[in-house]
Amino acid sequence: MVEEKVGDGELIYVKGCKTKAACTIVLRGANEFMLDEMDRSLHDSLMVVKRMLESNTLTVGGGAVETALSIYLENFATTLGSREQLAVQQYAEALLVIPKTLAINAAQDSIELVAKLRAYHNTSQLKEDKAHWKWMGLDLIGGKVRNNLDAGVVEPAISKVKSMRFATEAAITILRIDDLIKLSPPGQPGM
Repeated sequence: MVEEKVGDGELIYVKGCKTKAACTIVLRGANEFMLDEMDRSLHDSLMVVKRMLESNTLTVGGGAVETALSIYLENFATTLGSREQLAVQQYAEALLVIPKTLAINAAQDSIELVAKLRAYHNTSQLKEDKAHWKWMGLDLIGGKVRNNLDAGVVEPAISKVKSMRFATEAAITILRIDDLIKLSPPGQPGM
């Protein structure tokens, strides 16, 4: 055991143990707000690693999955008739909120980036020689589209599957609502 000074405080380190089943991460920051943010970010990062280790599968990040699925659903919607087509088209459009939001949060031109990303994914689904473009996602630092698999921008597939499943269930629930309750404006008869 060793006692060492870290910042204003002193910490006791236990070193050289036979088993290394546990560790401690010491967070230091300028104020409580910064420490809370660091704690939240570290927790989120550890949970992503945990999910990946549990599911043992990854998928490409940076809006690639949502864009590819959106393109696929738009093409599929043209094979449907009547109102089903509209529902599938709207769902496909809603999927693009993810890459648009990523671009906006990174202070990038979301319209241009998402249009380029859609073009890559459309081509990857139509041309076999361009199938490797299915890994294309947003590079939010450079403000361009890149192969996110090669860049190491990945996320646990189980998280993506669960979020898609919950979004689909929410959309179906909303579509099943077949009644409308309308409130009269204040001061109108029937209140």
